[in-house]
Amino acid sequence: MYRDFGTIFLFVIIGTVLLTVALLLAKLLAPANPSKNKLSTYECGEEAEGSAWVTFNIRYYVIALIFIIFDVEVLFLFPWAVVYKDLGWLAFIEMAIFLMILIVGLIYVWRKQDLDWVKYKVKYGQGRYQKISGKEA
Repeated sequence: MYRDFGTIFLFVIIGTVLLTVALLLAKLLAPANPSKNKLSTYECGEEAEGSAWVTFNIRYYVIALIFIIFDVEVLFLFPWAVVYKDLGWLAFIEMAIFLMILIVGLIYVWRKQDLDWVKYKVKYGQGRYQKISGKEA
């Protein structure tokens, strides 16, 4: 039993040594002549404009997280569907409960209007959001 762990430990040590040697060789052999052009931000051949610290709308992240959650949850359906006939009614009831939880989550997100790209009813919205909701100031 301990021989198996010894083999794993040996591979971890060899991997760490090889990684360290590769990084040290890259540091020692790589040319280091920084210039203004090399240190500037490269954006597809275009000159960089403004700061890199631009704030993005939180909608990008919310929609991405919702997509990932539902995408990963749907992934659980595939193994279940492959062996569906062998599992019986208990597995069918478990999957029905699982799907109901997903549907309740989808309804919740839909009701909160988190699937809309632009929220029309913003609690503290002023300025440009007033024009969207139809309330001209």
